[in-house]
This record gives sequence, C-alpha cells and structure tokens, in this order.
Amino acid sequence: MASVRRKAGRNIALLGLVCALATGCGAFGVPAPDQASGGVESAVGLPGSADADTTLAEAAVVPAAGATEVNPAAPVSLTVTNGIVDRAALTSATGDRVPGLLSADRTVWTTTGTLKFDTSYTYSYTVADTVGRTTQSTRTFTTVVAANEADAAIYPLDGMKVGVAQPLQVVFSEPVLNRDIVEKALTITSTSGQVGDFHWFSDRMVRYRPETFWAANSTITMDMKMFGVELGNGQIGNFNKTVTIHIGDKKVAVADASAHTFSVSINDVPAGTWPVTMGDQRFPSARGYLVLMEKRRYDRFVAASIGLKPGDPANYGEVDVEYAFRLTPSGVYIHQALDSAMPYIGNTNVSHGCIGMTADRAAWVFNNMTTGDVVQVVNTEGEFAHFDDGFGDWNIPWAEYAN
Repeated sequence: MASVRRKAGRNIALLGLVCALATGCGAFGVPAPDQASGGVESAVGLPGSADADTTLAEAAVVPAAGATEVNPAAPVSLTVTNGIVDRAALTSATGDRVPGLLSADRTVWTTTGTLKFDTSYTYSYTVADTVGRTTQSTRTFTTVVAANEADAAIYPLDGMKVGVAQPLQVVFSEPVLNRDIVEKALTITSTSGQVGDFHWFSDRMVRYRPETFWAANSTITMDMKMFGVELGNGQIGNFNKTVTIHIGDKKVAVADASAHTFSVSINDVPAGTWPVTMGDQRFPSARGYLVLMEKRRYDRFVAASIGLKPGDPANYGEVDVEYAFRLTPSGVYIHQALDSAMPYIGNTNVSHGCIGMTADRAAWVFNNMTTGDVVQVVNTEGEFAHFDDGFGDWNIPWAEYAN
C-alpha cells in the first residue's frame, strides 16, 4: 500500500480598527500599542498633514495574531479599507517566504503558496491611508501540529495494472467523521465512463467500485485533494495525490465445489475448464466472489496459522507449495495441489479451503491471471468471504453497497 500528507491570515491597516471579533481577525489602531498577542505595530505620519476628520485606514488580518492550529490550506490575507497595502510578507520560522498576490487596487494581499504543518509564521506588513500615513505591524501564528495531521495508504498503487474486480481502497491514518467532505475530495473517473460509489467499512477505510466490474482495458483516475481537508475531531489531511490505475482484460473464473471444476473465461470467451479439489466438510471453501490478491512462485503453508495444533487430524504441519495465488489474507489460495491430494483432483474435496490444481493448470493460472481478477466460488457450504478478509465487496448487493 502506498502511503501518503495540512490556514493562514488576512488584513491590515494604518491607524485602523480590526474586523469583527467573530471573524477571528486581529484589530489595531493608530499609534496606540498593539493589543493583540504576538503583534507589534507602529504608525508613522507627518503632524498636521491631514484634517482632523480624515478617515483612518482599517486593516483586517486572517488569522488573528497568536492563533494556533491554523489550517495550512487556508489562505492568509490582509484587507485594507480607507487605504492601501504598502508592503506584506509572510515568513516561516526557518526563513521560508510564502508567495502572495496583491490586488490591482492594492487593498488586498493574499497568499498564493501553501503553508506547512506544525510551523510558526510571522506576518509583517505596512499599510498607508489616503493621505500617506503608514502603519507597520508584525503578527505570528502557528499551523496544525503534527499530531493532528492525517495521511492515507492507497491501493492499487499508482500505475498498477489490475483486473476488472479490483476495488479502490483508501485507509486513513486517523478516524474520519466528515465522510461526505472526504468523499467530495476524492474524484474518481474512468475512460469507460463508469461511475461507482463509496462504501465505508470502518471509520478509517473506504472503498470504491462500480455496480458491475470495471470495463476491460479501461483506465481509472483517482484525484485526491486531501490537503487541508478536515476529517473531524481536529484531524487535517496532509496530502494531494493523483493515482492512475490500468484495468486489464476481463478474466473471470468459476470454481464449482460440487462439480470439482475451475472454469475460466477471458473477455467473456471460454478459456478452459479443469478439474480441482476444494475445501472439505470441515474447511469448506468460502463462497461468492474472491478477488486475486498476490502470488508467489513458491510459498510455505503453516497449519498453526489457521489454528491447527499438533494432534489434530487436519494438522499438516508446514508444507512447501508451488504456484500460490492468494485469495484471502486468512489463507485461501489457488495453488498446485500437494502430492497427497493429487488423486482426489476432480472427484473429492480434501483441502483446507484452497483450490488445488495439477501442476500445469496451477502454472497457467499463475502466469495468466493477475491481481484484481476474480474467482466466483459456487456450490460450497462455506460462508461468504468477509470484507476484511480480502476484497469481499462484490458479495455486497449494490443497493446496500452504495447506500
């Protein structure tokens, strides 16, 4: 899985009074000392240079001086009324300067660059009123601390080629309370025009799939604009990322536990039907759709990993297998059957839930099928594969999945 990474300020003025307290802006006035914490302000002018009734410039700065936990995605801004911005600069504690843009009428300065998480910033500026008097001010604030950053692991990885049954999965590092907001930040498109829906399996894991399998040889793009997105409970997304996934041919297999057969089609054209042995009465094969996950030319199976202990008639200890293609994290595979199971292929189910094949057929599946291809298991007494035991998404009715 791939892992992936989080407000800022407003306006000033000469001899001004801050914007409404409800907005969180800082307030300042003529040459009186700055009363906002963390701010230093001074006014410069010529005595008698303006009439007594000259309107003083007013400035509004966002965020307020001394603010903490500022979202680094929100723009810092300075807005002046009855005057103009003479100079503005936003600099981090390490000296990095954040670029900004001054409006044509020089009344608004706004950052155009993003801020960093867990960083202190100094906002210094000078404003001038309509008769040229200037006011200088300096303010500081800090952004969201590292403990409140949220990132995510994404699967499939960028650039992967997978089968038509592969759901898209995002696992967040922190619980997501604002699910609707997060979903709006994840834009998923397909060259086939297919649309799908999200399904939350927990407060951290969400998957996305269409109603039917992805179109063969299409391309899926997931554009994730998560930087600055509020997950809830103070957690802020710290990354933007675009993931491109390529879908291969449509490869679907049907494993029949009653007929002891494994039938494969490629792009809806039959590619072959072969004899197999599947889960026995004690360990029936899981039913429904199972999505191929990962493969190993050689692997070692350990009976203890599925709870079998010495003395249990089903305990096989540790065995080496070939052409192992995983169907579930709990230990269901397609693989070359052990020598002891070879006589039962095509007539009796003797496995611990796996699909056992002859060497040549297991090699064919290993070499010709891929991650994201699907096996539908029928005529078995086993339960449906659980969602957290691989990708059981296709076993959930669409009306329920998209709800």
